[in-house]
Amino acid sequence: MTRPALSLRWKIALTVTAVCCAVAAVLGVLVHNAVARQTVGQVRKETLADLDEALDLYEYGTSREGLNSVLDPAELPAQLRALVRHDRRGSMVGTYHGQRVMWTAAPAGDQVMAVWSPYENTRRSLENLDTAIFGSAVLAATAVALAGLFLAHRISRRLGTTAAVARRITAGDLDARVGTEGERRAGPGAKDEVAAVAEALDSVAGSLQGRLQAEQRFTADVAHELRTPLTGILASAELLPEGRPKEMINDRLRALHRLTEDLLEISRIDSGAERADLASYELGPLVRRSVRALGHDTEVRVVRDAVVRTDRRRLDRILCNLVLNAHRHGRPPVVVTVDVPDGGRPAPGGAPDGRREEPNGSRAAAPVPVVEVRDHGPGFPDELLRHGPQRFRTDAPGRGKGHGLGLTIAVGQAAVLGTDLAFTNAPDGGARAVLRLNPPPDPAVRQGRTPG
Repeated sequence: MTRPALSLRWKIALTVTAVCCAVAAVLGVLVHNAVARQTVGQVRKETLADLDEALDLYEYGTSREGLNSVLDPAELPAQLRALVRHDRRGSMVGTYHGQRVMWTAAPAGDQVMAVWSPYENTRRSLENLDTAIFGSAVLAATAVALAGLFLAHRISRRLGTTAAVARRITAGDLDARVGTEGERRAGPGAKDEVAAVAEALDSVAGSLQGRLQAEQRFTADVAHELRTPLTGILASAELLPEGRPKEMINDRLRALHRLTEDLLEISRIDSGAERADLASYELGPLVRRSVRALGHDTEVRVVRDAVVRTDRRRLDRILCNLVLNAHRHGRPPVVVTVDVPDGGRPAPGGAPDGRREEPNGSRAAAPVPVVEVRDHGPGFPDELLRHGPQRFRTDAPGRGKGHGLGLTIAVGQAAVLGTDLAFTNAPDGGARAVLRLNPPPDPAVRQGRTPG
């Protein structure tokens, strides 16, 4: 099982927090050791001074009243006692009458002279110091973590904005820019690496848009300029004497004329000037009429008919291009199927408009009519399945030749209609193009009363 990936903001916040905790721990240990060394050293120094005084008084037989000195105390730590037995002096923390004390001891003839000083206050001071250090470390780590999370959130939000704009550009919205929105979120005067990335993306998008617009203008201008002389040449070619040369010339001129018309159509689609003239039609008769007008041997199957809201001319253009592509690059039989995958009929207890009643009482979305165009040839190439149709790209092995504009026009016209056109390969071989159409919103119309 893969672990869920952390977002950039949490990675930055956790990294900053971990570094802050590590620094606080190191500083806490250093401060604790320094203060403990100084405090304990001061207590040890005072106790050793008392030990020297007690030894002097013991040597002269003078009273040691006022000094916390004891001869051979039973509670003296064993390690300190062993040290004194070797004629050395030392100090150690221990207990005396149930209290924490600092012991210092030294040889006094055959006995052990020991002096003690209270150590409880010193221990309590060190514990309070540790508590203060720990509390300060937690407070500092929390503050740094919140600050790091805030800064990481700002960076992540700006990067998210840049990524969203990049996705819009990839989807074809070349007018999308990080620009003003990103600068407003980042704050005035912000000029860092994220802003540099946003500027670079805007620059790339602007350059790409300029090149595409120049290409579109060039294509439109060339097609427009070719249209008039081609029309004249076609008319002149009809005056040639009958024969094989005339047929060949007319055939090539008609192909060049179709290419010119296709280029003009693509230019109109690219410019965004195309608008659909929607009306309601019965899908089955509309598809049959479009396929029959092509004159190719194509089977039309209407599994379940439906009424759709579409532009008749544009739908006819899409179907013609898909069927012609199937005949040109695939193998027969070419089958066009009209269906409503969800059935398009009221289920038991369903609504009269054909929508399905869900267990919770709500209505499911209306079924979507589809038109599938399938051949039994080698199928679409992998590159087309990954990236969609490309202009002037028909390099798939075994799929014939052409200028590659038919599927591009079909995709463009489908976008104008607001429908979805998908390209797949059938499991048992052959290319499949599936067009999902929009049913009319009015239930009365969707019952199929409007003629095709």
